[in-house]
Amino acid sequence: MPTFLHAPLLWGLLLASVPVLIHLINMMRHRRVRWAAMEFLLVSRKKNRTWVLLKELLLLAARMSIVAIIVLMVAQPLLRDQLGAVLGGSKTHHIVLLDDSFSMSDRSNGATVMDRAKEAVDRIGAMAAAGGDSRTFTLLRFSEAGRGGRRTQPDMLQEQVDSEFRSRLRETLKTIRGSEMAAGPVAPLEAIGQLLGEGEDETRVVYLVSDFRKKEWDRPEDIRSRLAELRAKGVSLHLINCVDARRPNLALTRLELTSGTVAAGIALFMEVEVRNFGDEPARNVSVVLEEDGHARPAVRIDEIPAGESARERFEVTFAAGGSHRVAARLDGDAVTADNYRYAVVDVPLEVPALIVDGSVDQQGAFFLSAALSPGGNVRTGIRPRVETPRFLDDNPLDLFPVIYLTDVAHLDQRAVKALEGYVAGGGGLAIFLGPRCRAGFLNEGLWRGGEGLLPAPIEGENELFIDRLDNAPDLDVVDHPVFRVLGGQNNSFLSQIKVGRYFTTPKNWKPDAESTVRIIARLRDGAPLVVEKTLGKGRVVTWHSTAAPIWNNAGSSPAFVVLVQEMQAYLARRVEAADPLLVGSPIELSFDPAQYQNQVRFVSPGRDGAETTAHDAVLKEDNMLHARLARTDAAGVHEAQLLTATGMVDARRFAVNVDPAEGDLARLDGPQLGSRLDGVEYAYHQADTFEARRDASIGRNLSDVLLYLLIVLLVGEMLLAWSCSYHPPQARVAAPFGRGAVA
Repeated sequence: MPTFLHAPLLWGLLLASVPVLIHLINMMRHRRVRWAAMEFLLVSRKKNRTWVLLKELLLLAARMSIVAIIVLMVAQPLLRDQLGAVLGGSKTHHIVLLDDSFSMSDRSNGATVMDRAKEAVDRIGAMAAAGGDSRTFTLLRFSEAGRGGRRTQPDMLQEQVDSEFRSRLRETLKTIRGSEMAAGPVAPLEAIGQLLGEGEDETRVVYLVSDFRKKEWDRPEDIRSRLAELRAKGVSLHLINCVDARRPNLALTRLELTSGTVAAGIALFMEVEVRNFGDEPARNVSVVLEEDGHARPAVRIDEIPAGESARERFEVTFAAGGSHRVAARLDGDAVTADNYRYAVVDVPLEVPALIVDGSVDQQGAFFLSAALSPGGNVRTGIRPRVETPRFLDDNPLDLFPVIYLTDVAHLDQRAVKALEGYVAGGGGLAIFLGPRCRAGFLNEGLWRGGEGLLPAPIEGENELFIDRLDNAPDLDVVDHPVFRVLGGQNNSFLSQIKVGRYFTTPKNWKPDAESTVRIIARLRDGAPLVVEKTLGKGRVVTWHSTAAPIWNNAGSSPAFVVLVQEMQAYLARRVEAADPLLVGSPIELSFDPAQYQNQVRFVSPGRDGAETTAHDAVLKEDNMLHARLARTDAAGVHEAQLLTATGMVDARRFAVNVDPAEGDLARLDGPQLGSRLDGVEYAYHQADTFEARRDASIGRNLSDVLLYLLIVLLVGEMLLAWSCSYHPPQARVAAPFGRGAVA
């Protein structure tokens, strides 16, 4: 049974009766007149009456059919695929995968890409509703596919398409807003198979409504394989692009501490980074800053080249200890979500620094302690703690942002493993060699062929003879954060440091070009003095001389305080130690059951205000309580409120930000997408023109067939009309008199 896209127009079929009415009217106009010659004509008509009547009826039927076909073409009849019905495809399931990542908030001409996407979904619903009651409809947003361990929750799941379906769909679309996630199509493509099963008794059509940004679709190997799997199961695919052009966009990509000891009352620097995803340079970019909800002077960036980033530092001082919030904001542009960036800075009253001295007199520890905490009116926020090497065996090291080893002759294997784990986890380690150190242990226990803590192998002690001719400085440093303050031609502090003895490296040794080892200071004879390496998420800096003024005069030089302070800030930075939390990621924390109760309350930012959820922590094998917020739906500062055993609230804050890469609005058009999805059969549509391209799954549109039939009928009607009409033969014209006459 065919259906019609414009069923009300079927009333126009009544117009098919017009030819009959015209025929009847013409018959009423005839008058019966008898005359002699008519008798002969009546006899002839009686002989051919059946054939003439048949032609007249065929002509009348042709004219009625022409009118009916014109009406049907306007109503657009749809006929179900009968072969599909025979094979079991008696039902059609329309599955819409709606991209709601924050790039869909791209705005132009007062409307967002998400608005256009919802209009396209509404048109899909209209076409599904035109197909009759044997339809079901599923609507799944990208962000809802695989919700952080929770079951996928579609907005509509196998919804029956009935007379009320359009109103239900529109109400659902009204509640849908773009998310702040960078969700891609892989998860929803996987989810529909898990949600819907095989579906052997239905025909399935998948509509992927997205903005097809280059970031995800330029190399879509995973996407292509999943689309190919769906096609292999007989699923029809429609890709609907809701973007017509690429627009410029700026995004805040970083807001973090750069250097300095983080302690109450100590000035430190933060850095903000802005990326220009547009094709033109961005000039005079202003970044508005907030500290604990209070406005502070904005940062201005003069120019950001197209496709590049620019950074700007600013100084902050947190007068009190505790958790502090810093926020940055850009002025509005195409996408709003990536114009905000948040950071949480946990500020202690003081920062502990562990100094492990292997000497008896602990001179190295004395000079390091004096440099880290000079005392008097000079406040550094660092609290040195001096211990012997045995301390490393059985004590937790993660309490110390930086650990200093000075003149340590030997460490147990357990201590070495503890230090390696500490550095790999993001800790900073500074090693000062000395008279008690031996090359054997340093190479076998700490270097281990480049796999251990020590950046370079050690050969033995050596003297640096005094240069009385050139009077060149003993130290030659590179541009590095540790030496940057003391660097430059106008600064003479480094030139005052004299080195008399040091540990050498093998003569032909040099860092592997592919390793993280780097020589940042050499002696005037070319020997490495300060070498660094990255191990896991942490750093190690080795000084091949003493911390105390035994082999050099650095400890008694004014430059030593600056060098140690800068090294403390550099090592404590913990390169990538804390992975950034992105919207959609879970928040996990663990705490001691002896100090806290097992209930945790999470307070999360939301579009309509703060949202609070309570969770019961779980005691695991490590004898710690673990709590988890499965997914974060909004950028901002999230708070986990723990209850102590005495009933006090201990709040822990987490900064959650959007994925800045989603702000790249570069897009792919139809041909570009086709080249990347080569081998996958699909239909591509632009959202604005999708209405004119009807869905074949609703039924086969018979308009083209009717058009051809109309042409045939028009030709046939002309021939029948000619055949039924009287056409007198042309009379032969007589030749003029006299022409051709015989004389």
